[in-house]
Amino acid sequence: MFKLLAPISFEETIKKSLFICHAAPVTTADEALAFFQQHHQPDATHNCWAFKLENSYRFNDDGEPGGTAGRPILQAIEGHELVNTAVLVIRYFGGIKLGTGGLVRAYGGTAAKCLHQAEKEKIIPSTQVVCTAEFSDMAMIKARLLQDGITLIAEDFNDTGVAWTLSIPKERVSDLEQLYINLTRGKGTWII
Repeated sequence: MFKLLAPISFEETIKKSLFICHAAPVTTADEALAFFQQHHQPDATHNCWAFKLENSYRFNDDGEPGGTAGRPILQAIEGHELVNTAVLVIRYFGGIKLGTGGLVRAYGGTAAKCLHQAEKEKIIPSTQVVCTAEFSDMAMIKARLLQDGITLIAEDFNDTGVAWTLSIPKERVSDLEQLYINLTRGKGTWII
């Protein structure tokens, strides 16, 4: 899976109709709907859109024949393996009817071209882990645990040592847990 790093726009003319695409990273349905409202063109013939979050999606054909605009936009998002993405395609009708197949190609193609040009970043699934260490082991353990891809979220000190909250890529959790057990000689806690 990937996410957009920044908003992007793209436009093209297909058989005299102007198609303008705006895409942006979003984290909630409300944020996506606000993005569509912000870029909505009331004088346009159609403002069709789709968004995909990690666990949900929606699309809207805005008066185009059912399945010819919103779903192709969603398919463009999915084709680029994107999540947390909102895409709006605005059409100014140019006088030539495209037919249902032409509409699918125009909306989906415009969205796909826009997303192809966008800066993206791979999403690495991660797990949050809380682990503890005594003061005497703290520096050595921290140096070994905070490797590439591991993020220190919180560091809380107490009477005997420290508790760290870490974000760790899922595929590395079991290996790092074993390393942690060895480094603390079994005295530290590791809670997923």
